[in-house]
Amino acid sequence: MVKSEKLAEEIRKILKEDTRGLTIQEISEKTKVSRITASIALAKLEGAGEIDVRVIGNCKLHYWRRR
Repeated sequence: MVKSEKLAEEIRKILKEDTRGLTIQEISEKTKVSRITASIALAKLEGAGEIDVRVIGNCKLHYWRRR
């Protein structure tokens, strides 16, 4: 499995378990990658329709999209 796909899978698991919504900073800390790397992976997941993003002020909360 490619490194970016492993990161995406890890983010999916984290967002499924934590339903309160997480910031890029929180996700990067949990996955132990930079904020830039986390934001790229989150953008791909958002583009694929797998996650929802809620903007609150200057903060973005990321949620697993329930189907």
